Amino acid sequence: MDLIKELFIYIYSQRKWWLGPIILLLLMSLDYISGMLAARKEGLEHPDNKKCGWNSKKGILGIYKKIGYVFTVLVAMSVDYIIYRYIQEIGLEYETKTFFGELVSVWFSLNEILSILENVGRMGVTLPDFLMNVLSELKKGISNKK
Repeated sequence: MDLIKELFIYIYSQRKWWLGPIILLLLMSLDYISGMLAARKEGLEHPDNKKCGWNSKKGILGIYKKIGYVFTVLVAMSVDYIIYRYIQEIGLEYETKTFFGELVSVWFSLNEILSILENVGRMGVTLPDFLMNVLSELKKGISNKK
C-alpha cells in the first residue's frame, strides 16, 4: 500500500503531466492481459460453460471502455489547459496546470488496479482482504472529494 501511495505522491510532487496518463496506459494494458489470462483459465476449468473462456465481444467492449478512459483523460487535461490559460489572462494566480487531468488519471488508475487484482484472484491467487479494502477506500475518497 505504501508503494502505491508513494507513487501517487511522486506524480503530484513532480508535476510531470505525462506521468499519470503513462501509468494509466500501463495499468490498462496489464488489466487487459490479466483479464484475458483469467478468462482463459476459467475456460480451461469449465470447458462446457459458454460463459467461461475467451470472448471476443467482451474483449472488444473492454477495449472500447479503455479508449473511453483515454478520451476522458484528454478532456480533463483540456479543461485544465483552458482554466490555466484564461485564469492567467485575467491576472489570477493558479498553482497547478494539471489538476483535473491528474485527478481523472489517478481515479482510473485505481479502478484498473482493482480490476487487475480481481483478475489475479480469478486466476487462483489468494489476495489479502486489506489490500482490496484499502484500494476501495482510496477510490471512494477520491470520488467524494469531487
